[in-house]
Amino acid sequence: MITKRIIPCLDVRDGRVVKGVNFKGLSDVSDPVELARYYSESGADELVFYDITASAEGRKLFTDILCRVAETIFIPLTVGGGVNTLEGFDRVLKCGADKVSVNSGAIRDPELIRRAAKRYGNQCVVLSADIKRVNGRFQVFAKGGREDTGIEAIGWLRRGVELGAGEVVVNSIDTDGVKQGFDLELLDEVCRAVPVPVIASGGAGSQQDFVELFKKVPSVDAGLAASVFHFGEIAIPDLKQTLWENDIIVRR
Repeated sequence: MITKRIIPCLDVRDGRVVKGVNFKGLSDVSDPVELARYYSESGADELVFYDITASAEGRKLFTDILCRVAETIFIPLTVGGGVNTLEGFDRVLKCGADKVSVNSGAIRDPELIRRAAKRYGNQCVVLSADIKRVNGRFQVFAKGGREDTGIEAIGWLRRGVELGAGEVVVNSIDTDGVKQGFDLELLDEVCRAVPVPVIASGGAGSQQDFVELFKKVPSVDAGLAASVFHFGEIAIPDLKQTLWENDIIVRR
């Protein structure tokens, strides 16, 4: 049986881990290198590192901190933020990333997914989408959730997988930081639409939210969270024990 993954996320701005609510009101949390080490030692299955203002500021992803994070941890690392070209993939992978997450760059140039998958393999290309309900429809937002693209989300993710994305991350802006549970309706639709691993992001507030995620949307491969891990509200070893007790298989 395939194990479910628990993935902490480091949203990095100006060299520090930050967190907000609904992608707004960002506040300082911690040093990314120290936090990455903590998660690697605490049983996290993977780590996600986002340079969250790179796209909005029109610059390349910072690599100095990324290199230090990659040297510190012993779990797979997915990195995103401001990756718009194959050269961007090269930079990030040479810093020690295992997978590269694209969002705004893929919206601007969908063929980037195909080119990257051809060069590095599908397993290396992660399509991340920031999604929000607009007039009853799931729509994709760009530039860190700041810009409504008008693109219908489910069709976009399906197209991204057809182009070569080997995994998708579904970031629900509606539930981000609210701590009232994952966006199960959205996640169920995505899982029905794509044949690749789906990572759920946005809304975790308790261990029970992870139990509910994997029970109600069993096709989801992983649960990603930030603030509940950063602030010690959920300890990963405790969460995995709870999941085991609910017959959800995780790596221990």
